[in-house]
Order: sequence, then C-alpha cells, then structure tokens
Amino acid sequence: MQATLHLYRENVISEIDKRIYGSFIEHLGRAVYGGIYEPEHPTADDEGFREDVLKLIKELDVPIVRYPGGNFVSGYNWEDGTGPKEKRPRKLELAWKTIETNQVGIDEFQSWAKKANTDIMMAVNLGTRGPDEARNLLEYCNFPGGTYYADMRRKNGFEEPFNIKTWCLGNEMDGPWQICAKTAQEYGRIACETGKLMKTIDPEIELVACGSSSLTIPTFGEWERVVLENCYDYVDYISLHSYYNNTADDTSEFLAGSLDFDTFIKSVAAIADSVKAKKHSNKTINLSVDEWNVWYHSNDADAALEPWQIAPPQLEDIYNFQDALLVGCLLMTLLRNADRVKMACIAQLVNVIAPIMTENGGAAWAQTIFYPYLHASRYGRGLSLEVKTSCDCYTSTSGRSVPCLETAAVWNEESKELTIFAVNKCDQPMQLTTSLNGFGSLSVIEHLTMAGYDLKAENNAEHPNNVVPHSDGKTTVDGNEAVSELAPYSWNVIRLKG
Repeated sequence: MQATLHLYRENVISEIDKRIYGSFIEHLGRAVYGGIYEPEHPTADDEGFREDVLKLIKELDVPIVRYPGGNFVSGYNWEDGTGPKEKRPRKLELAWKTIETNQVGIDEFQSWAKKANTDIMMAVNLGTRGPDEARNLLEYCNFPGGTYYADMRRKNGFEEPFNIKTWCLGNEMDGPWQICAKTAQEYGRIACETGKLMKTIDPEIELVACGSSSLTIPTFGEWERVVLENCYDYVDYISLHSYYNNTADDTSEFLAGSLDFDTFIKSVAAIADSVKAKKHSNKTINLSVDEWNVWYHSNDADAALEPWQIAPPQLEDIYNFQDALLVGCLLMTLLRNADRVKMACIAQLVNVIAPIMTENGGAAWAQTIFYPYLHASRYGRGLSLEVKTSCDCYTSTSGRSVPCLETAAVWNEESKELTIFAVNKCDQPMQLTTSLNGFGSLSVIEHLTMAGYDLKAENNAEHPNNVVPHSDGKTTVDGNEAVSELAPYSWNVIRLKG
C-alpha cells in the first residue's frame, strides 16, 4: 500500500496543552491500595508509596492526575481521608461495593503527587453532597489559614496550602448508575452554585463541568446544552468520557473506534459553541476528556467478584498489542483536536484499566498500552500540525469506510524536532511518503515502532517485555521528502530534527 502525508510548518492546529497526557487514580480496586500505596511492599517509602510504581509513572511524565473518582466520589466524604490514620473510619463504598479503609485521602495523595511530579485534578462530591462540602474541601486544600478548615489542615500537619487549581464538579452525573444521579437541569443548577462558591474562595481555580459519560447515552447533546446554559459563567471546561471494547473480536471495527472519538469531541465542542453564541459570551468552553481508554477484558472477572472486600482486583484489564494500536489512534485524535481538548486522562494509571500493573508484594510492569502513551507524552509536546493524508481505506464490518493510516504530527520549536505518529491499521505493509514544507533541512533521529506481534500478545509479570517498541523502523529523508516503511498493524513514531 502507498500513502502520502503533507505537512506544512505554518499549518498549526494549536499549541498542545501538556495536560492532555493526564491520568486518573480512583479509590477503586487496586488502584490505590496495592497500586500506588502498599506499606508492606519491599519498595515502599516511609509514607507507604511503592517506589517501583513511582518510577514507571515518572517515566511517563504524567502532568496531572484526576482524584479520587470516578463513581467513587459521588458517595465520598472527604473528611474521612484526613487526620490521624488510626481514627479514620472504615465505610461501605457503594459505587463499587467494597469496603473503604480511608488510609489514603487527600492528605496522602497530595504528598504522592509531589513525588510523582504531577498536579492534581480534584473531584468534588455532587452526588450525596453538594456546594457546602465542596467549598469546605477547597478551603481545606487552598486557603492559607485562620479559618476552620484551613486550620484543620494545619493541625493535620500541613502548614502550607495544597494549592490545587483544577477541580471537577462531580462525576458522570448523567449516568443512572451514578450515586444520586441528576437530570441535566438539576446538575446544571448545582454545578452553577458550587462553582460560584468555589471561585469566590479561589478565583484562580479552573472548573470542569460533567458532560456526557458516552457518545451513545440517550441524553447526549441535550445534556451538554442544558448544563452549560445553567453554569457557563462559572466553569472553564466540559468533560466527556469514552471507552472502547472489542467484545465482538472484530479488529476492523475495533480500530475504527478513533472515528467515533473524533465525532464525539467535535460534537461536544460544537454544542459548547452554540451555548456561547446564545449567551453572547466572549468565553470559550474547552474540553476535558478526563476518562478514556480501552475497557472490556475484565468484565467477566468483575461479575464473579464477591462484594464488600477491601481493594479487590476490579477492572484489571490485561491489554494486548491490538489495544495498544487503538490507544495510539486515540492519542492522535486528541492531538488533532488540541485546539479544543486541553486536558485528558487515560483511565486509569495503575491496575485498574491501566498502563501499569502490579502484584501485591511483587512486581510492577508496563502493559502494551504504556508505550504509545509514553511516546506521545515524551515526544508530543509543542505545536500540533494539520495532517493531510491520502491512503487506502478498508470497509469495516458495519460498512464504514476506514482509512488504513492514522496520523498526527507535532513540531517542537524549542528543540527543532518534528515527530510524526502513525498507525497502519491494516494487515499489509505500507510505504508512507511525507512532504515536509517549511521545516528547513531535516534528518532522522529515530523511527520507533511496535510491530510484528500477534494482535493478542500481552505483557505480564513473567514476561514484561513480550510486547515492546524497538528503534528499528525504516525512514529516510531526501530533501523535503521523507519515506517511511510502516509494517502491517504497527505503531510508529518518526522523529526528525532540524
């Protein structure tokens, strides 16, 4: 197969907000207990955090992590995770039917975030609670002192504020599964009043309103419109959540998922802009894709779990090579929409539908999806460029015409590096010819590739390097033209330097 890509240095979509490479830690399964926190582990530090896990997270250079949920937050009392650990209550956690020990809360998580070199996207409970508890939590986290909740923080050993600047106003409040789910009107009003209180305390914070929890939920579209008409003046982003599965074992349809992702993103942006026009506002609401990933492998195991355990192995998808290809495509979709998507969180970070897996008391390793995420975070910083491609298409099982090639391109002005991300979605090799315009003389740094693996191949504790990238891709540059060989079913990172 032959494909062409035209790149122009002046055709910039947007500067990329580094927060699109964010992630998510929820009090769910072994994400916290046995994931980031395990005091008895051989690598645990003096606060109980696993340093082997921290090492992998630092490698990813995660700029922001959403916490503490997720569905969990809609029934969470934040005060339970503060103060002396021996006095913290054990409670029934209704979202995931477990027992929450509260040995980790905001006190510990803000410390962990500093060790992980990341910021926090803090979620407030707008399910069982509301504006009052949200403002109290913000006071606890961000106010210097001399007030009840700020002094509670100081009494707990934290003299300086946590200074958390990004906040989610609840989670998936449109979902019938959510604790105290709401109609769009109900949620829009409570989001407005919560945002009003929170920005009175700290005008510098950014607030994320709950958008739709999927493209296919019946209320999609109308939910965004009603919510934003109520709280537009007090929020800065609207969220969208998007998960993909291959339960039908249909590679052609599975790898077409990025088309749906792109449609979802563009639709939410258009609805937000329609509300902007209706309100005659000068403010643009951008997007926070604060949950996205592949999720389906663990469904049967989760259905068989007994309820009311402490940190059971929930949502522990073991990812294969095929999943890594789609995750690469989803990352490129975020890059091509960098003008509107300013934050995104791959869900989640450790053990729970995550790029990193651990054994309690044992090893930590990178799953297949770790590597596209790593490459995008490491090399996808700078300016997102428009990509103009021509390639063959295939017809998916549902009858859709799907391009065999998916691409994104990033120019880093500071390092004078051009990075081309590409996935060949087909079972035939592809020669990609890239026209390079306005970049000056470029040379190849490396061509990283993940290819040649069985689509179902996985990494595990015994074989953590079963599916890994290699720098043996083939790209040559002649003048303003680069020619790359893309293997069948492959993830490619082509790095060029000026």
